[in-house]
Amino acid sequence: MSPRPLGQHFLADAGWRARILDRITPAADQIWLEIGAGAGQMTRELAPRVAHLIAIELDASLVEKLRAATSGLNIEIVSGDVLALDLVRLAGPRFRVYGSLPYYITSPILRRLFSVADHIDEIDVVIQLEVAERLAARPGSRDYGWLSVLAQFHTRPEILLRIPPEAFRPPPKVDSALVRLTPPGEKSNLRIAADEEDRFLEFAELCFAHKRKTLINNLKARYGAETVRDSLAALALGPKARAEELSLADLARVFLRLERSLL
Repeated sequence: MSPRPLGQHFLADAGWRARILDRITPAADQIWLEIGAGAGQMTRELAPRVAHLIAIELDASLVEKLRAATSGLNIEIVSGDVLALDLVRLAGPRFRVYGSLPYYITSPILRRLFSVADHIDEIDVVIQLEVAERLAARPGSRDYGWLSVLAQFHTRPEILLRIPPEAFRPPPKVDSALVRLTPPGEKSNLRIAADEEDRFLEFAELCFAHKRKTLINNLKARYGAETVRDSLAALALGPKARAEELSLADLARVFLRLERSLL
């Protein structure tokens, strides 16, 4: 089988599907949304275990195969793009998410899910191992960066399984991982008001714009070098402080102090 134009790799190995189901523990009182249902390999396993399953598939050529494979099951099939759909309208006020995400579009899909994280009890996704490690990375580690901050602001990431290429058809060229992202993330512990959340995330992205540069260099165009230097000193952070060394709590403290300097 040749790779699909949309870049998805199907989890063809039944043993690995069983391991994933064992880890995500779907239950009869839960509503699940599946992203990238494909021809229904995991859909057939999930549907009998949950109260209701909404399966999303973008590739129109697979939708009829999906319908045939899941005939008679308690499932709603949606042919469409997860990035454009109203997920809360589809799944209701509380739901869980499973998906084996195409590698090239993992970040946009995660951002879409994070935008409705207040309605999600749990996100379990199969993604490239390298991306999974970035989601779960801690300050000071090689993998810690903007994606780590974004994920940990909204959720608590945990790598559950490492999955080899041979579990998929066609096999990808890299290892994959099952990652659990459980809302809420650290935003509930920060002193960031609801109307400041978007500005804080834009600020954090700016802090990591040039990862090896200091915060002063990354932020001086917005706040002025002296203001950044003074704010860092007031927070007991040196002039050579870099974003990769700071926790979300540290970044929030810097953000709030600098934003006040603009008033």
